[in-house]
Amino acid sequence: MRRIENLAAPERGLFAPDQSKLYLRPVGLAHGQSEPDGGDRESDRLLGGGPDRFQRVEVVLRSPKRIVAFSGLVDTLREWALGAGCQDEFDAAMFKLTRRRGQLTANAGEAPIVMGIVNVTDDSFSDGLDRRDPAIAVSHAHSLIAAGADIIDIGGESTRPGSKGISRAEEIDRVVPVIEKCAGFGIPISIDTSKAAVMEAALAAGASIINDVSALTGDPESLGFASRAKVPVILMHMRGAPRTMQDAPEYDCAPLDVFDYLENRLAACARVGIPSTNLVFDPGIGFGKDDTHNAAIMARIGLLHGLGAPIMAGVSRKSMIARLSRNEAPNDRLGGSLALGLAAVDQGARFLRVHDVAETKQALTLRQAVLDAL
Repeated sequence: MRRIENLAAPERGLFAPDQSKLYLRPVGLAHGQSEPDGGDRESDRLLGGGPDRFQRVEVVLRSPKRIVAFSGLVDTLREWALGAGCQDEFDAAMFKLTRRRGQLTANAGEAPIVMGIVNVTDDSFSDGLDRRDPAIAVSHAHSLIAAGADIIDIGGESTRPGSKGISRAEEIDRVVPVIEKCAGFGIPISIDTSKAAVMEAALAAGASIINDVSALTGDPESLGFASRAKVPVILMHMRGAPRTMQDAPEYDCAPLDVFDYLENRLAACARVGIPSTNLVFDPGIGFGKDDTHNAAIMARIGLLHGLGAPIMAGVSRKSMIARLSRNEAPNDRLGGSLALGLAAVDQGARFLRVHDVAETKQALTLRQAVLDAL
């Protein structure tokens, strides 16, 4: 995988039309009462219409020969872009960074949105337990809501590395009874599936969000169904299928390749009438990626703001935590889960998909208290 070369300042001739692609990442974000990293307050830009603000951006340029990055104040780098012949690309990227986001975040306030995970499967990677009993799954969902979950994400098919798929009928039988019982709990429910029939059954049972690890590619009917359903959709990047996705995955540059893939899915959604205001993007940490890829993506997860929609980080209890730490079991990865989640929030991620809701909410509350004291 090619690395991104960090420059102290832009060089002449970096941008070549028809050869270079420009990406922007907001840096030095401020949230709440804290001040952004940059110039005076009048220069603030609102990331996605708020609540995060920024005055600086990182420019990343990819060409066949080099991938380079440099950062500075927005106005300063816009002047560079004018001289380098990429003002249109820069302005288009800035528009996507700052335009207002969609309905899922419109009424969410300033705090990141915490999605609690309910796996109705026989081989949950996080603890290895069989959770197919609807009563157990509903009880778990209720406990996550009591802990402060803003959304409950219910899934009936394991997508852990090496897992095998199940039929549509079996998946529906697993999730629908749980969704029906949880629909009256007073918070939105998302259905974690890649099958159109399961999406349809779940929405009929009371779900109101689609969360698809295949970004609406796993079923030829799913893109059309999502268009007709007119509900928010979370699109995740995954290289390959769960059963084989960890078989030596390769990237030119993982953060940029993930961006380009999701940009293509954004265009596919637009062609069938799904607006960006109904989308959320997840880079898919651990899905067809090794630890080098995962770390590089997390380091620049803020690049996905350039898609013009909110970012979700699903990093809870991921195996990369164990491999980069002390080989802890899934239930002992809380510290790493919180560290990765807060790192994503520091770059403006608005959604965290987690197993440990109470601990995540506590971490977010303390983070904000410290920021507000600046």
